[in-house]
Amino acid sequence: MLAYKKYVTIKDPARLELTGLPFRPGQRVEVVMIAEDEERSARVEELRALFAKTQSLPQAQAVSEDMIAEEVEEYRSGR
Repeated sequence: MLAYKKYVTIKDPARLELTGLPFRPGQRVEVVMIAEDEERSARVEELRALFAKTQSLPQAQAVSEDMIAEEVEEYRSGR
């Protein structure tokens, strides 16, 4: 299956026009529409900013990947 993604902004909710598509005349295609969740996108950006801020703290600089892996293993094994 060939997948093609195109972002459009709805101007008239009764009509959607797609132009410049890479399909041949008569080719059958499946159309799936997914509305962007603007509130969720804003929360994701806030979370990314929080992660960046947290990772820049001096305490976080002292934590290595090995230390993280060790702690995850301890948690999973119930220690």
